[in-house]
Amino acid sequence: MMISNELEAKIENLIKSLECELYGIDILKENDSKILRIYITKSPQVTLDDCKEVSLVLSPLLDVELENYDNYFLEVSSPGIERVLKTMVHFKGAIGEMVKIKTINKHEYKGKLIKVEAESLVIEDGTKIEIQDIKKAQTFFIW
Repeated sequence: MMISNELEAKIENLIKSLECELYGIDILKENDSKILRIYITKSPQVTLDDCKEVSLVLSPLLDVELENYDNYFLEVSSPGIERVLKTMVHFKGAIGEMVKIKTINKHEYKGKLIKVEAESLVIEDGTKIEIQDIKKAQTFFIW
């Protein structure tokens, strides 16, 4: 199953019409089931009712757009307190939060994200990490 840019734009517009923002889309396979997981954000926070409403609005669109695909389960949720960071919008939204970053050359950095520049991130100890070198980035919470 693939989500085209055109379908993603339609999903994003519907989500915006409900005063939420599209954070990301994952397509997963768990056991023998396909899961289309759509993450949304909203200020000050996403509620269960927001997720339910987005799911109800997206279902008819997806039934039409993905009619040629095998059965799948639609899940709508917030990205969570410990969320994956992939885009510049994600990185900018995480300024002031604790982040964990793994680079393609296997270095791992942890610290508060203090600055996002055009091509790099800066964490609180002054370490500058080039965005092109990031393999995986996510926020984390100290319990």
